[in-house]
Amino acid sequence: MYELDFKPRRVCPRNIHVAVSDDGNTVERVEFDGGCDGNTKAVSKLVTGMPVDDVVALLAGNTCRNRGTSCADQMTIALRQAQEQARALA
Repeated sequence: MYELDFKPRRVCPRNIHVAVSDDGNTVERVEFDGGCDGNTKAVSKLVTGMPVDDVVALLAGNTCRNRGTSCADQMTIALRQAQEQARALA
């Protein structure tokens, strides 16, 4: 498992901790530090066990208010970074 701490931009959470499988293909865990507690917990539960590519395809570009991004969108950036780094180590 490869883990990454990601500092999101323009959203409420201060950190998004993601873990992907060793090959970078599967979301193992997502934890938000801050943000809307119920929503971030729900998003984490929904994406755990899913392929990273499917999560990114579904949630990338999702926006919140006039921020141009959202917690889910920032999570996809974190997952993509973790995926790339996991694959580089494999």
